[in-house]
Amino acid sequence: MKQLLFFIALLLTLPGFAQKKAADIDKKIAAFDAYVQASMKQWEVPGMSVAVVKDGKVIYMKGLGVRELGKPDAVNTDTKFSIGSTTKAMTAACMGMLVDEGKIKWDDPVMNYLPEYQLYDPFVTRELRIRDLFIHNSGVGNADFLWSMMDIPPAEILNKMRWVKPSYSMRSSFIYQNIFYVAAGEVIRKVSGKPWEVFIQERIFNPLGMTQTATKLKTIKDENYTKPHYRVEKVIQPIGYTKDDNIGPAGSVWSSINDMSKWTICMIDSSKYPGGRLLTARTWAEMFKPQTIVPAAEFYPTTMKVIKPNWTTYGLGWFQHDYKGRKINYHTGSLAGLTAIHAQLPDEKLGVYVLGNMDHAEVRHALVYKCFDLFALGGDRDWSSEFKTLYAQEDAKNEKAIADFESKHVPGTKTSLPLDAYAGTYTDPLYGQVRITVKGNSLDVSINNDVLKLSLDHWEYDSFRGWFDKKWYGKANAVFTIGADGTVSSVNLLGIDLKRVKG
Repeated sequence: MKQLLFFIALLLTLPGFAQKKAADIDKKIAAFDAYVQASMKQWEVPGMSVAVVKDGKVIYMKGLGVRELGKPDAVNTDTKFSIGSTTKAMTAACMGMLVDEGKIKWDDPVMNYLPEYQLYDPFVTRELRIRDLFIHNSGVGNADFLWSMMDIPPAEILNKMRWVKPSYSMRSSFIYQNIFYVAAGEVIRKVSGKPWEVFIQERIFNPLGMTQTATKLKTIKDENYTKPHYRVEKVIQPIGYTKDDNIGPAGSVWSSINDMSKWTICMIDSSKYPGGRLLTARTWAEMFKPQTIVPAAEFYPTTMKVIKPNWTTYGLGWFQHDYKGRKINYHTGSLAGLTAIHAQLPDEKLGVYVLGNMDHAEVRHALVYKCFDLFALGGDRDWSSEFKTLYAQEDAKNEKAIADFESKHVPGTKTSLPLDAYAGTYTDPLYGQVRITVKGNSLDVSINNDVLKLSLDHWEYDSFRGWFDKKWYGKANAVFTIGADGTVSSVNLLGIDLKRVKG
């Protein structure tokens, strides 16, 4: 056996073998580059940046396309994109550092640090652990309306969680939850004495030399950042930025592919970097240990319908599944018009990061599996075409659902009351305030002081339908209820019941 190992080691040192290996890598890199460019065109993504790291080195890094349609500014490796929810792994690492310092434990009760953080169920409030903030298993469903429909500070977001009813019993299932990462950021502040924004800058960005990374879009000092894009009424166009300042620990970081390659190398190599390591080996391993099972309905369609894994789990800020007998750790990031994905094949010390400026362009998933096949596991499936077909089918289903709904429209009906009778202020303790005014023959709707706005036309009976002012949000319906006194008593908007303020 020793002789065999000696022979292999000797063989690897021979010039001819090394040259052949280098040529093989160059050939694979060229093939991957060609696939990236073809797939980007197939998905009609205006701009992307991609990095592949292998054995501690960047073997591919490139910016492609433009920062904004209609403008000449090209994407390069320093162009900043939103990394969205791939921020979560960074926040989990920040907490891991405090665990390493003995200042907190993963299974400490959250109420020890945030006694003001109350949930609807007192049992869950009492039993919620630090670990639970990171793994989406608390029983509380998606509460993103608290930041997408409101412009309120993190403290008020957390305060409102006491009114959010649970969707399932604690730790019995999984529903993706951004707000608990906001709570994790507050715990980091309480324990460290520094805001999350400062802690992550000092403990991750600075040590790794991530000089092009910011915790918020508005703090980026140069103009080299991308514009989000969305397909609105079948036309791809630039759109406005999503305000995400109030959920920073869940997904507000912006960065370049240059900087994200540094983070990728660090995470694959047990959190090591040239000046040391971010986490102890034990805590790093805990980050990637499966913490909870993810039901199929809560996992990515690309994975469940095409890859068809045997198991799906979630670690501390990482989705996980098996692929060709290997474990994959990965996470996406998505804001309106912006996408990201960070994926690792740890057994092969292989990682890939993709940033894009087109809403839910799932070319990101295709490039992950193409990367893993090409540089490690073998195979020549055209993932981009397969995923494009899958999402074309999903889009067709959504369009059919809308068409079916609209086909049931009852023409020729009238409202029960004059149009101005529907104007007024409607409120709910959890969802906030909706102000409705009459404009011509339409109803103008302002949600929580213009965080969201709609213009609604009469649809049928006492219901109205129309576009959000941000057309990429689509259309919405408002259904009014007439009370026993003959006046409007409430409205159901976006599936939410709000009572009318009398007087």
